[in-house]
Amino acid sequence: MRCAVVGATGYTGLELIKILLNHPKFKLVYLGSSEDQNTKKVFPALDSILDMPIHKADPQEIANFCDLAFLALPHKASMSFAKELLDLGVKVVDLSADYRLKLENYENFYTSHIDQEHLKDAVYGLPEIYKEKIEKSRLVANPGCYPTATLLSLIPFLPFIDPNAPIFVDAKSGVSGAGKKCSQNTHFITINENIFAYNPIKHRHSIEIKEKLHECSGKDYEINFVPHLLPITRGMLVSCYVTLKEEIEPNQVLKEFYSDDIFVRIKDKPVDVKSVSGTNFCDIFAVKNQKSLFISSAIDNLLRGASSQAIVNANIMFSFPEDLGIPKIAYVP
Repeated sequence: MRCAVVGATGYTGLELIKILLNHPKFKLVYLGSSEDQNTKKVFPALDSILDMPIHKADPQEIANFCDLAFLALPHKASMSFAKELLDLGVKVVDLSADYRLKLENYENFYTSHIDQEHLKDAVYGLPEIYKEKIEKSRLVANPGCYPTATLLSLIPFLPFIDPNAPIFVDAKSGVSGAGKKCSQNTHFITINENIFAYNPIKHRHSIEIKEKLHECSGKDYEINFVPHLLPITRGMLVSCYVTLKEEIEPNQVLKEFYSDDIFVRIKDKPVDVKSVSGTNFCDIFAVKNQKSLFISSAIDNLLRGASSQAIVNANIMFSFPEDLGIPKIAYVP
């Protein structure tokens, strides 16, 4: 299957390129960005590995060469590309927020939506939960990194959580999650030997978590989501605090729920980001104290939280094994 990466010059674009170059079924034939560029100049690390022009992205040109497009673009920019590509018969995996939410939630937290026609057909790309729908989809909305780690932690416990008690999510991410563009928060002087919360409670990933929990349970949970920035390049650690309504054995619940899922690993001790860095794994640990439940998960924010999960979704869309070409060995030591 011939593939395009649009938004190829960003961090998630680079991760898509790295995986696709070694994928046995997907052939990378087109790179797109906001202007014409060259991979050697944009990514010196790919010198002698990939010499491919980066085109000013054009949907018609992509449709002439590609069966599938990965869109690693900012929200709002992505939906205009997706709309044209879908109308031209190209399948799309979108890494932005443009197709993740219901219309009202998207427009309340992001901007006006210009592709409501395809929005209603988009499938949320969390493979462990929506695999059957992904298999039949032409448009997959790849989840955000924070929602991925949070939802994989919480969804197995939904039948046992007290719906009247608030859920607290303490989330910590490496700086690469903020993208290439530098800001005051991501400046070396600010983040070096430092950690701090940003957009606590008000972060727009809260609504993505809340909406998907409602889809899975029919209940409206109070989500208190607080993200933090860590002085590391990649990796994400999410800690969830919930109140149970009945007695359970947390690890048994997790093992039964994910018994058929190869990219979720249930751990008997607290998880860490180094063990998942460079992979598509999500490691989860849970322990309770009477009715208080602590769940901790770790992922690579650029891979499981973006690019490798996108390719897992594409594997499923084209009926390939979901782990085909997906990185599994962590960057250790």
